[in-house]
Amino acid sequence: MISSHPQKTQRASGEKSVGGRLFVLDASGGRIFSTKTDGSDKQVLVTGCRVPDGVVVDERARHIYWTNMGNPKKNDGSIERVDLDGHNRTTIVPQGGTFTPKQMHFEKASGKLYWCDREGMRVMRCNLDGSMVETLVDTSRGDPRPGPDATKWCVGITIDPKLKKLYWTQKGPDDAGLGRIFRANIDMPKDQTAATRSDIELLFDKLPEPIDLELDLRNRVLYWTDRGDPPRGNTVNRARIDPATGKPVSPEIVFTHLMEGIGIALDASGNRMFMTDLAGSVYSARLDGSEKQTLLAAQGNLTGIALIETPVR
Repeated sequence: MISSHPQKTQRASGEKSVGGRLFVLDASGGRIFSTKTDGSDKQVLVTGCRVPDGVVVDERARHIYWTNMGNPKKNDGSIERVDLDGHNRTTIVPQGGTFTPKQMHFEKASGKLYWCDREGMRVMRCNLDGSMVETLVDTSRGDPRPGPDATKWCVGITIDPKLKKLYWTQKGPDDAGLGRIFRANIDMPKDQTAATRSDIELLFDKLPEPIDLELDLRNRVLYWTDRGDPPRGNTVNRARIDPATGKPVSPEIVFTHLMEGIGIALDASGNRMFMTDLAGSVYSARLDGSEKQTLLAAQGNLTGIALIETPVR
């Protein structure tokens, strides 16, 4: 069901124009809403989603894509698409095409959607129309789906198009300190499979519960949210990419006091980041964590967040 939304109004004389727009998922309310980057002008775009979790925006084609987790005990996850104004809702990966899809990444150059399948214990991708669904990484080691071992659950994902690498998180059990971040080549090694590929690298381990990933390509820095317990959890973390090795090093905490932090979106050119948590807040801060602001509160159980840096027209 697509909700109606208010007509645009003229800005008052002297009002500051706020560029860009945030797109936010509310898992408990099954909806997608958008706001300006200062939290104003909230508009509900889509309702009736089946536990939405990850969201990306193709600004050129004016499409929003999101994952529906569905029931983690059933093979009924899906991926949908809608126009930026909330119209023309379309299912591109039908229920059962992925088990429990979580966070997403849109890789512009290749025109591919990447996502992590939590209980499916996979990293996956497809074309923008939902064709060519592929499994790139299979962490199950023969376990049946839904996978009972949370250390094998894949959750957050991002892509480094320069080095042709994909990064993902495996969060581990709640508050167990067994979370990890991995990476591998985007291209499958010759004569290997998603379950047998030998190019997987462990970058960080013994993390509380790493969730969503974003890569600042401009400054070569990896960011991620963590929903585990404080002091290391409920945070935003970052690690610079070492030019010599191409690996993230020297992780640091730059934002604290999230309430089960989930989504993150970067505005590298504007030196800003935006975060969501399951307590229902949307936050902003500079990339170093300073100038913290709560843009919205008590909005439901917020999961994924995406940003377009130019105003929607």
